[in-house]
Amino acid sequence: MIKLIAFLGNPGPQYAGNRHNAGRLLIASLPFGSSLSWQKKFQGLYTAVDSSRIRAALAGLTPQPETQPEAQTEKAPAHPAVAAELPEKFHFFMPETFMNCSGEPVHQAASFFKIKPDEILVIHDELELPLGFLSLKFSGGLGGHNGLRSMKACFSTADFWRLRIGIGRPNHDDISGWVLSDFYPDETDRLYTVLDSGAALLLKSLCHKPETLLPEWAKKKITE
Repeated sequence: MIKLIAFLGNPGPQYAGNRHNAGRLLIASLPFGSSLSWQKKFQGLYTAVDSSRIRAALAGLTPQPETQPEAQTEKAPAHPAVAAELPEKFHFFMPETFMNCSGEPVHQAASFFKIKPDEILVIHDELELPLGFLSLKFSGGLGGHNGLRSMKACFSTADFWRLRIGIGRPNHDDISGWVLSDFYPDETDRLYTVLDSGAALLLKSLCHKPETLLPEWAKKKITE
């Protein structure tokens, strides 16, 4: 069960709209994102979110199945039930170090709350996915992502969950310049559609066993 969610990015207004900050940008798409009260802690910004708030937000985003004739009901896709037992609260965290040192503050927070690596979900940008794609993944390779490298170095394992937001690769070799550039104006609609879906996926990941979501969300195209 996921207990700690780390939204990766670089601190400071000059980086706020960068591709590398896609993980942080997702917060604004949460139904309660604008009302979160952050405090400085663990070299980052921290807030606790009651599980009841998570449940209510997911219920508000989940379409209710229409009543169907009995003959058709058996063929209707089943909506997975929300887990009966959730932690009292979830820990939301934004490191305030730069991306390549993200693991240090996340490790501090996890150690304080006695949270294991496999109970952590890291939300981050992903070069290997085009813009328009989302992916939920557990463990595996790091794809050259400096934030994930820092996580692995600090936890001595890559066995943590990732919610990957596609930003695509550029048609040039300046990867650093690409991830530290803002999204183009004509990408904005696609980006926010993806972030809205990512916020819904985050809520599902907290309320369900995340492994049950992998068949659908290992790599999913959200928009063109």
